[in-house]
Amino acid sequence: MSDYLVDGQRVSQDDAGFTTALVTAYARHDRPLCLCSPRRPAMYVAHLGEKFLAKRMPRTGGLHAPDCPSYEPPAEMSGLAQVIGTAITELPDSGTTLLKLDFALSRKGVRAVIPHCEEATSVARNVRGLTLRGLLHYLWDQAGITLWKPSFAGRRSWSTVRRRLLAAAQGKIACGRSLTDLLYIPEAFTVEQRKEIATRRTAQWEHASVEKVRRPLMLLLGEVKEIVPARFGYAAVIKHVPDQSFALGEDQYRRMTRHFEQELLLWGASATLHMVMIATFAANSAGVPAIEELLLMPTNAQWIPVENAFDLQLVDRLQQTRRRFIRSLRYNAYEGNALPTAVLLDTPYPPSPLHIERPGATRSDSSDHQMPGVWVWDVSRSSMPPLPGEATATADQVQGAANSAKCPLPAWLTRHRIRRDRL
Repeated sequence: MSDYLVDGQRVSQDDAGFTTALVTAYARHDRPLCLCSPRRPAMYVAHLGEKFLAKRMPRTGGLHAPDCPSYEPPAEMSGLAQVIGTAITELPDSGTTLLKLDFALSRKGVRAVIPHCEEATSVARNVRGLTLRGLLHYLWDQAGITLWKPSFAGRRSWSTVRRRLLAAAQGKIACGRSLTDLLYIPEAFTVEQRKEIATRRTAQWEHASVEKVRRPLMLLLGEVKEIVPARFGYAAVIKHVPDQSFALGEDQYRRMTRHFEQELLLWGASATLHMVMIATFAANSAGVPAIEELLLMPTNAQWIPVENAFDLQLVDRLQQTRRRFIRSLRYNAYEGNALPTAVLLDTPYPPSPLHIERPGATRSDSSDHQMPGVWVWDVSRSSMPPLPGEATATADQVQGAANSAKCPLPAWLTRHRIRRDRL
């Protein structure tokens, strides 16, 4: 946990007066400073429900120290760069984030209606919104599930993932509605609380069950247990929802197996993988949910997303060797984009991108590959090369030593930081 400078006083999240300091800063519209690095990046105070939270200012994640909770790699190292500031608009003054979506959140008769929320989100009409995959990747990043540290081993249950996802959804607005109202994430099922869980689920689905000219849709985010033939069409069975399956039409099933063949094959090849589904759905008056549109995302046993066997090998190697890293996600970017698979945070000059080059993918700029810390695995030519070495000192210690000795940092790092400051 980082310390903060609030109204000239150094405070920590462990301090008894931390919340009081945030409340005062919120009332005064003050910007706390994060003391994780000599750059002291500014923060803002968000009021979400009954909590006051110190959050990083938009596009300043790279100014924090790599071991700071507010750190994130430069947006260009993932698909975030394509959507931040357009499909995703952060408003520090209100502590909210406006999301523009590129999929339907309502249904008129038998047709899904793409939302027209430009006035509500203040996003230009010609800007493409978040796809289902883009929204899922955004929530995964915001929840911190893409970050891995050795100390996380054995501590990521579905309850933990769910809690972090719900926290990430707070303060997010889509088409003028709170994302937490739209999002159904199954709670961990227990036989003892079966009736209570079903009651809470029914209450949450109620606003999507009302018969209207334009029926609102909800978002399902859960782990797939199986997809099986039903008396009519198919049924998606979601873990922790044993008493209610989700209806899937035959045409939807065929499209799913065609579009997500690679993901389904990967999932079927290993019993340790999870298959995460995000889907829009509507419940009829009888409470039976039917899926409208869906997306599948495989993850490893620790809920880190993987797209193929090469991603899985790299993530497994990173975890086995106890490395600290962030998994880079594509958001709306197409699969051939030359984005790193992961970013190491424990090298002498983090962030250190790790690239996997596969046949048919767009090759990265060869000059970038010559930069220190950049790692490339060409799967068509070699086995996985050795990973970049770990730092013996933190990045801030390296920076401080360079400043003390009046020794400039490497040119590639200087360029990177200048470019990052312009984000």
